[in-house]
Amino acid sequence: MAQSTDTVYAGFEEMREFMRLAFIAVGVPDGDAAVCADVLIESDKRGIDSHGVGRLKPIYIDRIKEGIQFPLTKFEILRETPSTAVIDGHDGMGHVIGVRAMAMAIDKAKKTGLAMTAVRNSTHYGIAGYYALMAAKENMICFTGTNARPSIAPTFGVENMLGTNPLTIGFPTDEDFPFVIDCATSISQRGKIEHYARIKKTMPSGWVIDGKGGAVTDPEIALKGLIAGTCALTPLGGIGEDLAGYKGYGYATVVEVLSAALQGGTFLKALAGINSDGSHRPYHLGHFFIAIAINAFTDPASFKKTAGDILRQLRGSKQAEGQNRIYTAGEKEYIAYLERKEKGIPINPAVRASLTAVRDECGVKHVFSWEQN
Repeated sequence: MAQSTDTVYAGFEEMREFMRLAFIAVGVPDGDAAVCADVLIESDKRGIDSHGVGRLKPIYIDRIKEGIQFPLTKFEILRETPSTAVIDGHDGMGHVIGVRAMAMAIDKAKKTGLAMTAVRNSTHYGIAGYYALMAAKENMICFTGTNARPSIAPTFGVENMLGTNPLTIGFPTDEDFPFVIDCATSISQRGKIEHYARIKKTMPSGWVIDGKGGAVTDPEIALKGLIAGTCALTPLGGIGEDLAGYKGYGYATVVEVLSAALQGGTFLKALAGINSDGSHRPYHLGHFFIAIAINAFTDPASFKKTAGDILRQLRGSKQAEGQNRIYTAGEKEYIAYLERKEKGIPINPAVRASLTAVRDECGVKHVFSWEQN
């Protein structure tokens, strides 16, 4: 996506450190603040602007200040076996809960070959791909997902019932980057709509529908409608069955069940985060993390070469007319990382204003690099 002419660029470490200090300023312990900042900066490093520094204020700082997310994370293990665990996050920091739950699944899989942890009462845990990267570094395959506040309408429906519910899968390869498919089970998701609103750009038709099933392309109207329940996201495949919207709807349902039923968690409309009087409450999100040790099946080097061969053959296959490149999952994010490592993270005016507000409201002592020019 083209950047605004008013966009400036900031280094990874500057943004990571600022976010760490901002989390500490609202009561997150130093170590946990570093984890939260690391998950968020990974999104920006990989070119996923919808889930990085732009969400620091509205999704995390503001919610902590409002009291619907707690800066101190209580990680309680409710049930445990050698290969499984059920965890209650007590509405603490989702990044911290996610990292600990994924690490637990990885540690168990090293002993048992395959392990799964399930979480209830958590909060937004950032990009799901972060946890897939954790597993890939340990020569493991990862499946992870999370439910979310209602956004997606079922096929043939118009009411927002399911969250954007990413079903994320990752594994190592013999290339410089792992395979990571990290995307919502809707055509788009709130973070991307928020990004369109920040840059004041019209959305593609078909991302969002109104109460009659008609397309909504104004991101401001869409965001207000998603909160009010007068708009809904469409599942992968889009409206109806002609382009297989039922497939996205089905996968979103799978994630909803695995994020709630195993752990006795909250689901569907109960995740709206709104009381009957209109006041806000914690979202009580659920996650799941599956780690599969490759060495329980085959030599990791053999697996990674086969995976790499498959990806290279896909990229080397015949291209459509007018196209000059075929990508595989994780490749574009790696290219973005290489570019941003040199140039920095793009910070548009809306995000700059948000970061400045965090600094001023939280009393963080920091002069941004763009203010020094």
